Amino acid sequence: MTPLTLSAYTLVTANGRGISAVSQALRDRRSGLKPCDFEDALLKTYIGRVEGLEHFTLENGIAPFDCRNNRLAWLALQQDGFMVAVAEAKQRYGADRIAVIIGTSTSGILETEHAYANRDPQTGMLPAGFTSRYRYTHDMFSSGYFVRSCLGLRGPALVISTACSSSAKVFASAARYLQADLCDAAIVGGVDSLCLTTLYGFSALQLLSAHPCRPCDEDRDGLSLGEAAGFALLESSAKVGRKGAVALLGYGESTDGHHMSHPHPEGVGAIRAIRQSLERSGLEPSDIDYINLHGTATRANDAVEDKAVHSIFGTSAAVSSTKGWTGHTLGAAGITEALITAMCLKQGLIPGTLNCERVDPALQSRIVKANEIRPIRRALSNIFGFGGNNCSLVLGVL
Repeated sequence: MTPLTLSAYTLVTANGRGISAVSQALRDRRSGLKPCDFEDALLKTYIGRVEGLEHFTLENGIAPFDCRNNRLAWLALQQDGFMVAVAEAKQRYGADRIAVIIGTSTSGILETEHAYANRDPQTGMLPAGFTSRYRYTHDMFSSGYFVRSCLGLRGPALVISTACSSSAKVFASAARYLQADLCDAAIVGGVDSLCLTTLYGFSALQLLSAHPCRPCDEDRDGLSLGEAAGFALLESSAKVGRKGAVALLGYGESTDGHHMSHPHPEGVGAIRAIRQSLERSGLEPSDIDYINLHGTATRANDAVEDKAVHSIFGTSAAVSSTKGWTGHTLGAAGITEALITAMCLKQGLIPGTLNCERVDPALQSRIVKANEIRPIRRALSNIFGFGGNNCSLVLGVL
């Protein structure tokens, strides 16, 4: 495939607002995970909550979109000069030739949770105005609609919701849109905010750890949930190729459909996605310097992903998980970890797996525990979601 340059990108996580803040947290090995303090959730777990979302509202022309999810998206759009870069792209291509492709898993479901909690005690009716605002908040297309409106774009727009792989698959869709000449550039991204449904849902599945998550650790016992928003401007490297820029070199997607929540025990779908991404990029396994694992810190996920990765790469590539910093940001995990991977490529950083004290001896890949500072040219980012929705992205420096 023709490489796609990440001309601009921006990210907000529990570690901070903007690429610089997230990068510094990685270097300082400072986690954004804290004991759960989200609303009235009485759960003994750690979360990656973005500070400040409760203390402002969306106003003026974007007031109807006001909800936690869109506030988080708004924060990300404000960072790293991203909106300026998009405005410049509009000058090059026109507002109708830039696509918006966003991934999310829960959208603004928190607004519906609040509405049901505040039903009329006599009639059971939902609060006045909730229904009229549904399309701007809870509706799955809300985040795409919001981003498109904020950026003043009129090109194709869609929102992908395939559990954890949602905002990794946006890169694949953007590549196809560009190849089909449906657009000249694409805003890809993802946003997922904390809500009670996911916190109590993962608790019911007995997947939450009572401690900050410990990917790949011998004593790992579950994941930590987080929230994040990130966006990237993708353009054909043939048109805007910039020496030293990070580009999407290949993508792979698969659906193994093994189980609603458990990955295929042999990693069949994961292997297929990884191999597709290498084929599209024209690279061999030995060309990959670093792999950002999905690495959720659940015993099953880490073991299956390790099996898939080791079967292809052996111990040639350094591998790690960055969820010890951000938590599992669900539908935003794909964009979060793709942009962290891009950041690592630009800065020559391999982030050692945070909170991993003793690597599980059953894992065979070359799992890195401490940060390494050295040049890396090619990297892989894996995201494997519920239902066997798998996506792998190959990123590299031009």
